[in-house]
Amino acid sequence: MEEIKHKFIEVNGLKLHVAEIGSESSPAVVFLHGFPEIWYSWRYQMIAMAKAGFRAIAFDYRGYGLSEQPKEPEKTTFLDFDNDLLGLLDALSIPKAFLVGKDFAAFVISLFVVLHEDRVSGFVTMGVPFMLPGPSDYGLPEGFYITRWMEPGRAEADFGRFDAKTVVRKIYILFSRSEIPIADENQEILDLVEPGTPLPYWFSEKDLAIYGAKYEKSGFQTALQVPYRAMAEQLNVTARPVQVPAMLIMGEKDYVLKFPGIEDYIRSDELKSLVPKLEVIFMPEGTHFVQEQMPDEVNQLLLSFLLHNKST
Repeated sequence: MEEIKHKFIEVNGLKLHVAEIGSESSPAVVFLHGFPEIWYSWRYQMIAMAKAGFRAIAFDYRGYGLSEQPKEPEKTTFLDFDNDLLGLLDALSIPKAFLVGKDFAAFVISLFVVLHEDRVSGFVTMGVPFMLPGPSDYGLPEGFYITRWMEPGRAEADFGRFDAKTVVRKIYILFSRSEIPIADENQEILDLVEPGTPLPYWFSEKDLAIYGAKYEKSGFQTALQVPYRAMAEQLNVTARPVQVPAMLIMGEKDYVLKFPGIEDYIRSDELKSLVPKLEVIFMPEGTHFVQEQMPDEVNQLLLSFLLHNKST
């Protein structure tokens, strides 16, 4: 871990925290995190990719971790995240990069590839397929966690009962299960995790302390805005076929796979028509955090993809 270098780069008027390892002359791989994560969720992948001859870069989104807060977090959009990614590539003099993202980073990457395909060598998403952000309740009950967290003030009150470390602990436990988090009418989302529930075996107290400290600094305001509240906004961007190589890694025990319509979409002609060069990998024991749960297997898949496509 000490080989990973850290710096702050000003992009679109904000200082973003960037972690990097590997030679600047090597092909670049940019990792984009989900929630409740930060750059650190890619620690295993960054080291493995650098050892294999790639330049591995991960950053905290604006308002996340050590990156600077936007002046108006409640107005942040997915396009802001995409503009930051574009600005970061420019600041680092990277004409073209591989993009790897998990969870809602799939929305960030999908949007980026549609808008800036010429800057992308290929992309990998985990836990969520290629799709643009947009309004959807998936036909699930009012207690569905996304519906709850989209409601201004609801998650703030729920999260505000605990310190940041406890919030991250509860969400990591919740999201590592195979059931969709849905609360009863008179229950809050974080109450779905009983006090004393152990962390997943692959996630240590040390890892939790690192996440907790970063969210203690940033809070959850921007994180609740993007992805959850920003999903309701129309971006006036239309999905179109993209021709770059792509891979989707899905854990078969990932709760997202149970969202109504998601598995059908992953196996559909619609997705194949949008991403004709897509390879889909299902990991039988994988949960929503495959890159931390099974780093060796994920690293092998990533390296196979990157090495095969680095000359294209």
